[in-house]
Amino acid sequence: MIYALTLAMGACSDRPRADASNTEQVAHGKRVYEARCSSCHGAKLEGQPNWRERLPSGKFPAPPHDASGHTWHHPDALLFDIVKNSIERHAPPGYRSDMPAFGKMLSDEEIWAALAYIKSTWPAEMRDMQAEVTRNAAQR
Repeated sequence: MIYALTLAMGACSDRPRADASNTEQVAHGKRVYEARCSSCHGAKLEGQPNWRERLPSGKFPAPPHDASGHTWHHPDALLFDIVKNSIERHAPPGYRSDMPAFGKMLSDEEIWAALAYIKSTWPAEMRDMQAEVTRNAAQR
């Protein structure tokens, strides 16, 4: 399912992409991230403490988006869909999170910009590996 979605989204060449080298998009994304994401994912993208352990509510804390996290393991289209439509449709059964679907709160452009900002904070090697994951997912 994830790869079919990734392929469908990747085939739309007119969609904006999260381009960590686009300084304008990154600056816009930083503003979006600070306004909509940092309260949970941290001002420095560090996530919440013990993000791999369930809270008493049964939900998982917000993961980091910096180099210590696993965001870079996922293709752009999947990251976009998680932000826009929620994590639940991609997570294993029983996974619960407080993260809402942002599709009604953020435009597609704002979501791509926030992702560009996140990616811009990663070391070059990590950005290169994530770009490869994105390319491979788009070819499936």
